[in-house]
Amino acid sequence: MSGARRRGQVVVVTGATGGVGRAAARAFGARGDRVALLARGEFALERAAEEIREAGGQALPLVVDVADAEAVDAAAGRIEEELGPIDVWVNAAFSTVFAPVAEIRPEELRRATEVTYFGFVHGTQAALRRMTPRDRGTIVQVGSALAERSVPLQAVYCGAKHAIQGFTESLRCELLHDRSGVRVTMVQMPGLNTPQFSWVLTRLPRHPRPVAPVYQPEVAARAVLYATDHPQRRMYWVGGSTVATLLGQKLAPGLLDRYLARTGYEGQQTGRPVDPSRPANLWKPADDTAPDDYGAHGVFDDEAHPRSLQFWISRHRGPLALAAAVTGAAAGALAGGLRRRTGC
Repeated sequence: MSGARRRGQVVVVTGATGGVGRAAARAFGARGDRVALLARGEFALERAAEEIREAGGQALPLVVDVADAEAVDAAAGRIEEELGPIDVWVNAAFSTVFAPVAEIRPEELRRATEVTYFGFVHGTQAALRRMTPRDRGTIVQVGSALAERSVPLQAVYCGAKHAIQGFTESLRCELLHDRSGVRVTMVQMPGLNTPQFSWVLTRLPRHPRPVAPVYQPEVAARAVLYATDHPQRRMYWVGGSTVATLLGQKLAPGLLDRYLARTGYEGQQTGRPVDPSRPANLWKPADDTAPDDYGAHGVFDDEAHPRSLQFWISRHRGPLALAAAVTGAAAGALAGGLRRRTGC
């Protein structure tokens, strides 16, 4: 589909209980879609489902660990039985470890990679098994600027996001080769105010934080919905900081290495020490029982931007380019007329 969208599509969102997944699921529900929610935390799943129903959509919450390929495929089968053929699959689930590389334990690296990288793979394959025979459907990969430019203290996350991008690029080539009607696109996100910074496993001395500038998860959700409706573009960048980071990586990666070596440690920690009693959702969900529903937002509301001018410009680049061309032509004609009248 190109811009046109059927009302009441069947949409699957992984990682639907927090952050981008939660905000995107709610936004899909608000436009009348039937939304399947995949996550581990049963209590937060029910709260997310209630939000979708209140917004006007239909919700199907499913307790699923995306690291389990069979469980993901079984969930996809149940979704099609209860909601209908899957139109859109959004991969957003992840887990990670904030720590220097030397302090990450092998079992932690394995588990985080299974959730983040293999979770995307399992979701993508489950979607393809159902979309390919129908020759239609859209897969949206929620990526990050860190999929192309790594930062210190996040080697686990950066490695998984790099792998997701490589996997997605291979898949896109295969779909083009097959002239498939299935579309796949990736949305590279900036620093977001999500609950991850309060529940990921960390060995940092101070509370982790997103790299500034920080955006609200609703900015990311709007980008996901736009990418869903316009999947022809292979990739979307969200936020001016994402654009600057990725362009800087292409032009001067060594300079960025040195810059991040100087600023990356302080820039990813607040002034508060880490609470020793904080949850860690690597092995089990942090939002499985009442009252632990973290929602879409993290603890950085006071500095998070509710909009992205860059993404608005990106969405409207066609009309803006036309307007610039018309303005330029009009200015040229006016200048020509003035020259003729003045004899210049």
